[in-house]
Amino acid sequence: MKILREVGITILIAVVVFVCLRLTVQSYTVVMSSMEPNFQEGECIMVNKVCYRSAGPQRGEVIIFDPPFNSQYPFIKRVIGLPGETVEIKDGKVSINGTPLEEEYIMAPPNYTMSATEVPENEYFVLGDNRNNSTDSSKGWTVPRDNIIGKAWFTYWPPSRLKVVKHYSYPELNEAGEQEMMASHSFEVQLE
Repeated sequence: MKILREVGITILIAVVVFVCLRLTVQSYTVVMSSMEPNFQEGECIMVNKVCYRSAGPQRGEVIIFDPPFNSQYPFIKRVIGLPGETVEIKDGKVSINGTPLEEEYIMAPPNYTMSATEVPENEYFVLGDNRNNSTDSSKGWTVPRDNIIGKAWFTYWPPSRLKVVKHYSYPELNEAGEQEMMASHSFEVQLE
């Protein structure tokens, strides 16, 4: 009887651990080449599924999501535009609210243009790092927050590509925002 109880407790613990893991992390295999050079086709990535429960994705983060159209597999892309921002692509540069991004991580600059587009509320504008070979928001769609599965955490397969996923920040946008604030504050001072 004692053995049955111990086996039952062990099975129960295993089930609880399994359920907790399924709710918090998930494995994803890169299917296409849209994120080269940072992610290669066939790489396996661990995805953090709980990080966006309290706050939305930030610009520069790599996310896994279900696209807003029929697809047999989830997509992996980088968040570029946040809700309410205006994104434009021209002259090989992606701009947010008129400020061009410095993107040293991409395979090559985009060889296409996209007119200024406002990102809808509660949605995200995403691009592949392989800008010229990616089905992404430059094709006229954005990602609803509810479609986001999670944030890419680390690559674990093949072992030679083991790494923590690098998420980028864009200091040029912070500088542009600070300059706007300084200009508005100096304008307010002059009015008083």
